Amino acid sequence: MADAWARREDRRLLTGQSRYVADLVVPGCLDAAFVRSRFAHGRLREVDCAPARQVTGVLGAWSAADLPGLPSVPMTVRAALSAGDAVSGRDWPSLATDRVRYAGEAVAVVVGEDRYRAEDGAAEVGVRIDPLPPVISAAEALDGSVTLFDGRDNVALEGSAGAPIDEAVWRRAAAVVEARYRQQLLLPSPMECRAFLAIPEADRLTVWCSHQAPHRLRDELAGVLGRPAEGVRAVVPDSGGAFGSKSATFPEYIAVAFLALTLGRPVRWIEDRAESLLAASRGRGQDQRARLAADAEGRLLAYELRIDADVGAYPQIGAGLPMQTAWMATGAYATPLVHATVRSVLTTTMPTYPYRGAGRPEATFAIERTMDLLARRLGLDPAELRRRNFIAPGRFPYDTPTGRRYDSGRYEEAFDLALETLDYGRWRAERARRRADPAAAPLGIGLSCYVERTGGEPGGLHEFGGVEACPDGTVVARSGASSSGQSHATVFPALVAAALGMEASRVRLVEGDTDEVPDGVGSFASRSAQVGGAALRHAAETLIDRARERAARLWGLPVEEVAWSAGALHSRQDVSVRMSLGELVRATGPLRVDDRLETDRAFPFGSHAAVVEVDPDLGTVRVLRLVAVDDCGVPLDPRLVAGQARGSVAQGLGQALYEAVPYDETGVPALPNGLLDYLLPTFTEMPPLDLRETVTPTPWTSLGAKGAGESGCIGTPPAIVNAVADALEITDPGLLQMPLTPDVVWRAAHGRKHTRETEHR
Repeated sequence: MADAWARREDRRLLTGQSRYVADLVVPGCLDAAFVRSRFAHGRLREVDCAPARQVTGVLGAWSAADLPGLPSVPMTVRAALSAGDAVSGRDWPSLATDRVRYAGEAVAVVVGEDRYRAEDGAAEVGVRIDPLPPVISAAEALDGSVTLFDGRDNVALEGSAGAPIDEAVWRRAAAVVEARYRQQLLLPSPMECRAFLAIPEADRLTVWCSHQAPHRLRDELAGVLGRPAEGVRAVVPDSGGAFGSKSATFPEYIAVAFLALTLGRPVRWIEDRAESLLAASRGRGQDQRARLAADAEGRLLAYELRIDADVGAYPQIGAGLPMQTAWMATGAYATPLVHATVRSVLTTTMPTYPYRGAGRPEATFAIERTMDLLARRLGLDPAELRRRNFIAPGRFPYDTPTGRRYDSGRYEEAFDLALETLDYGRWRAERARRRADPAAAPLGIGLSCYVERTGGEPGGLHEFGGVEACPDGTVVARSGASSSGQSHATVFPALVAAALGMEASRVRLVEGDTDEVPDGVGSFASRSAQVGGAALRHAAETLIDRARERAARLWGLPVEEVAWSAGALHSRQDVSVRMSLGELVRATGPLRVDDRLETDRAFPFGSHAAVVEVDPDLGTVRVLRLVAVDDCGVPLDPRLVAGQARGSVAQGLGQALYEAVPYDETGVPALPNGLLDYLLPTFTEMPPLDLRETVTPTPWTSLGAKGAGESGCIGTPPAIVNAVADALEITDPGLLQMPLTPDVVWRAAHGRKHTRETEHR
């Protein structure tokens, strides 16, 4: 039975023993329900909470006017990532005040004895809003006719990476291609929606939250509530997924915490799926214009990418996210001249937050779609064009024109493995055969190469790692990370155990509790193994050094005469002089190392390849084969890396073919049937998937590990879309904008045929 559970956490999670925020039983706990705007944009004229207060079981109902001390969403992270000017004068209130700026914005909160009574009360709140025109795209917002904040335009941030390219470069190039792409808005859709519980105590506030960064949550709540950091404790129990969407301090959290302190009673808010679809964070959302130039041999000369990103109603973290796209615009290619510009534009939609990949999928999509366009223009095999332009292994570390320093890479090796695994030559022959047969369904091959950044940005490239030896011979590992499905309970104890030379079952992991772990950054940007794992290993190695020093003093030996092996200490000269770690603690007292390790960014890479079959009459796409070759440096647990890759590929497939947030003409999300309207890929839609890997360690971290888990969201969408474009022989990339629904594909196929017929006449 030892192998029945692949991960240490599986038994708890799969047998109903796990504990989520909604499972916590807290005596006297009240439940909160929010009243939300039905309009995307409007003047808030009246919020009448009096009828709600008359509902049986309702303890109170409040608008912003009823809570004059209610803080706004903190600006700490926004200022760091979005620049001060982006947020100045654009505060995000916890409850709307004079204006609503997206459908679903909270305008009142009702607290009841349970969720049912709170919702009954919320239904009685009277809200009067004078509608204003919505702006649901960057293009609409940029025309300036409607602004979201008085006295400020809708451009929250402008930025660039690389240097402007002289027009002479484009004139002299043998081939220049241009294209426009749309990165649609997506819902992260974790299994567990947002959840928050605030418990006031004598001298502090304890909050339980499904969150990716508990120390950030603690610090931001303490800041807005006017308390010292030690006056707030943040605890993250089991978490049902996040994908970047649970890394912030949301307005609902602030309102619930404020009310718990005001009422002196625990208050909980559990977001339901309908709320999540309406008011939770979005990801992606970019309009892109790409221009790529090459010489007659297909060597890239210049690449230009212009990005207009609709970042939602308030310039939270989302305003700075498009800079990730600009910085990673180069992709895997040695392009001498690259210039990327960004405009982060406010729209009347829920603010954009990081979503798995966060800026890197957008960069990869633009360059990989445009590489295929250039290959067609030059009459080259798309595979050959890529080979001619890869950054060679001998050029690392490689400084890109956009300011990134790539650590290590063997791009062509991963690419060749992808083509070999796909059996590229056989599928090319089959494609040729079908093109010669008018009755055969069109078949296409799509390629995609990617480079991404993991670990975070300067200022956040550190993590807490602690290791404590216990008298009973066990070890406690403490991490500032916070798992939302990354298998920390399996990977981190195994990592510490390997460093100490003992069984993983003797190591217990503690994380997600700011009382138990004094410091931490969290889990996002694929940083858990790369940064958090390196911190734990460093702490374990430091513990060994301190244990040797103690044993040397105890035995009267020089430190160099004390060795460590298999979790124990012994004399190098006399092996009979031996002591276990537990014995050392019992003899000399507590032994604990608390460490804060600074690391660096890393740049995983890979190649994805897809084969699709398209029915032009129905517009359907059938993925016949999908290959993903990823290189995340040294994988700490290959099984778990593969699991992360599969999940990420599923989300990448969702973006390519199914998912988008539709808005009606009033700017309200058009998802009346919930997940029946927002289509998530299921097991049934998953194509035959072949996962392979290459291993190129990063020289910049002690483990050699780079981040893993976001590769499928980055590499899969352009491979799928390139394959469909290849099947339909489409030369205008604007005809194929994600998601490739049957309607989109049918229209693209029809446009291709119409163009050919026109040219023939």
